[in-house]
Amino acid sequence: EDAASEVTAARDLTAVIALHGLPCGNVISATQQGQDDYVASCANGNRYRVFVGADGRVIVEKIG
Repeated sequence: EDAASEVTAARDLTAVIALHGLPCGNVISATQQGQDDYVASCANGNRYRVFVGADGRVIVEKIG
């Protein structure tokens, strides 16, 4: 994956996590685990799994 799409993914993940009302700040790194499935590491130290569930909705789960 190229750097430009990684930046876009990180920006999108930052917005998604914020929309779910979860503390993050900015996503500083994101690892893609599968299609529409990411682990995002936040500036504040939190980590979240962001993925699309079977019903097509975006789910954000805190890790750890």
